[in-house]
Amino acid sequence: MAPVRRRIEQQVLGLSGVGLGTVDFTQPAGDPGLYGPDSIIWRVHGDFTSMLCGGISALLLQMLHPSALEGVWNHSDFRSDMLGRLRRTAQFISVTSFGPTAAAERLIARVRYIHLQVQGVNPLGAAYQASSPDLLTWVHVSEARSFLAAHLRFRNPRLSGAEQDDYYRQAMKVACALCARNVPASRAAVEAYLQAMRPHLLCDDRTREVTRLLLNAPMPSRLAQPAGWLLMRAGIDLLPDWASAQLNLERPALRRVLVTPAVHSLAHVLRWSVRNGAWHRAMRRMGRPEA
Repeated sequence: MAPVRRRIEQQVLGLSGVGLGTVDFTQPAGDPGLYGPDSIIWRVHGDFTSMLCGGISALLLQMLHPSALEGVWNHSDFRSDMLGRLRRTAQFISVTSFGPTAAAERLIARVRYIHLQVQGVNPLGAAYQASSPDLLTWVHVSEARSFLAAHLRFRNPRLSGAEQDDYYRQAMKVACALCARNVPASRAAVEAYLQAMRPHLLCDDRTREVTRLLLNAPMPSRLAQPAGWLLMRAGIDLLPDWASAQLNLERPALRRVLVTPAVHSLAHVLRWSVRNGAWHRAMRRMGRPEA
């Protein structure tokens, strides 16, 4: 079984961005990074399956914002390299969650610099900048809400309300480092924020095209294709009802009944296979036994 485990792990590490090899998560010893092993961030972000489902859901939700869509449409190579974009996004989450402090701070500074170069006018005639504090807040809330929803469904549905609020409070750290502002820091605040944003969201032909490309993104191998299809459907099912309706993505009740246990089964296989992910390497850096 060892060759099978290694092959599955290679596929996972390739998707997660850890396989890019640009950051050593094991050094320097004892460096807690931005959060540390006892944080709720490490607990929520440490599970690859739920994070990937949440990441898919977050991208779909983010694209409803006209300025977020415009930045991706005009300043990204997603149409020619969707898998590469997903890897780079996953790498940012991995490094800022689990990487040593200096590596996380360098990557945040690099992303802030890139954001300064991304600007223009969206189809509604409004100027946009990727560095806009309000736009950064939208991107952050979409991610945090989606990651937590995925964790509750596919990893730990017993996470308490207080722990969920702690997650939102801790997740603010990277958002604020990227210059987001007025970041909601509790379940109630996040829900109120999303409701307030709904009148500003739009689904047009380009939104639908990005959605189509994401849901048909190439997998790294034939081995990963069935799992990829399943995770994409799980990501859709994590969307708020109003968002899936706006994107015109059907969520039949029967499919959800079938998808959720199938994702749980897949998660067992992936957790068995992956022994060298970002969380595992970071735990070694901290001298902690891996659960």
